[in-house]
Amino acid sequence: MKQQVVICSDLVSELTRELQNLPKESVFILTDENTNKLCLPIFFDKIPVAKSNVCVIKSGDSHKNVEALASVWQFLSEKGATRKSLLINVGGGMITDLGGFAASTFKRGMRYINIPTTLLGAVDAAVGGKTGINFNGLKNEVGVINPAESVFIDTVFFKTLDHQNLLSGMAEVLKHALIATSTDWDKVSAFDLEKFDIDHLKPILADSIAIKERIVEEDPYEKNIRKALNFGHTIGHAFESISYEKNTPVLHGYAVAWGMIGELYLSHKLLGFPKNILIEAVRLIKEAYGSFFISCNDYDRLFELMTHDKKNDTKEINFTLLADIGAIRTNQNTTQKEIFEALDFYCDSVGI
Repeated sequence: MKQQVVICSDLVSELTRELQNLPKESVFILTDENTNKLCLPIFFDKIPVAKSNVCVIKSGDSHKNVEALASVWQFLSEKGATRKSLLINVGGGMITDLGGFAASTFKRGMRYINIPTTLLGAVDAAVGGKTGINFNGLKNEVGVINPAESVFIDTVFFKTLDHQNLLSGMAEVLKHALIATSTDWDKVSAFDLEKFDIDHLKPILADSIAIKERIVEEDPYEKNIRKALNFGHTIGHAFESISYEKNTPVLHGYAVAWGMIGELYLSHKLLGFPKNILIEAVRLIKEAYGSFFISCNDYDRLFELMTHDKKNDTKEINFTLLADIGAIRTNQNTTQKEIFEALDFYCDSVGI
């Protein structure tokens, strides 16, 4: 189940070596319009893949859907891909999620490699084996857990990102620190989110990925401790879904950051999470991520979206909360009243 994660100093040589060593009949690349333009030229001509074997789909999470998935299957079928072929997913989390799912299901499963080109993809979607698509208005509603053969991470791609997308990825890094140790939190919270020096990010990135890898290795199918990685996501996914309903879509990491405000409040109220760290984290998130506008008129819809979250084992809403940094408590059920209080706290905290 464990996958190889390589933080590259030379992507071309690392990938070439992998392609030489991995048994395969043919190689295909999946990417999106933005990545095809900005990132693929950085290395494509230096690796042995035919240009006709590159599948380009539309960019954006709204295209992580059944139609795009079917188009990838169709492409692979028309190009003669087999179970012994290899798919290389080059892009952000949308591409590695959808491409991983396409590879895992085409011909009942073919090998695949992820090359995340966004910070969010590198620390979240590309690592850990979760694949899937959005369905029926819900995030990642359909998918499988099936890890890539390898994940190659090169921070050179992050230099193609705007500041918002860098911050989106950093939200998952903040989450990993909160579920790990005080030392991790101190390092991450001290990182300058305004200047965002990508070269100085490398050791933090390596630590963040290692945190996720340790958890996934211990619990690959999310029976217990892997649920820690859902911290901030129960409320965050609801924010993300309603933002699309309102036609004001927000980036995934922003929604998770705002979700962490609400879930840190629940952690403090229900488990005694330290107030000083709560205040510190809320201030950091507010300053870096601003706010997403909601009113009390949205609470019922947000609650409904949370009830549909796939992490719920029962009809109750299931949270991962923290008694302290690294003191993870999974399977925490709360009342509607408590969740509405958390939404009130979010609104008050960000100044809505």
